[in-house]
Amino acid sequence: MVATASRKSVSKHHAPQDVKHGVVRWDKKMSNNCAAALLVYTMMQIFFVLGFIETRGMSIAPYFGLVILVAVIIPFCRNFEKRWSTMSSSGLSEQSLAAKFRADQVLLWLLALGLPLLFAGLIKTFAPML
Repeated sequence: MVATASRKSVSKHHAPQDVKHGVVRWDKKMSNNCAAALLVYTMMQIFFVLGFIETRGMSIAPYFGLVILVAVIIPFCRNFEKRWSTMSSSGLSEQSLAAKFRADQVLLWLLALGLPLLFAGLIKTFAPML
């Protein structure tokens, strides 16, 4: 009897934040994905892209460029979050929401992982010309 009561309390207290009462919180899941993608994107910019930018002396230009590159992706993340805050209450079926979520999730992560590689390629290509 004690073991049953403790299992119920453990399962009740350890429920994921994005799933409550059997309903998936798609907006919360997308918000978490946006936060993680923004973090990965920023880390890739810092450690990968800044390695391709060579400057002489103590120039602040690469760091200013980093701020601009991070600012570029923030509106995309915000649009995904806004879209999912309204889509959760749109009346679509769970299967339809899951398919749309997966498509948006893939696009978000392609942007987060692909843009730093694109920027590094552009820097590598055009740096010798400057």
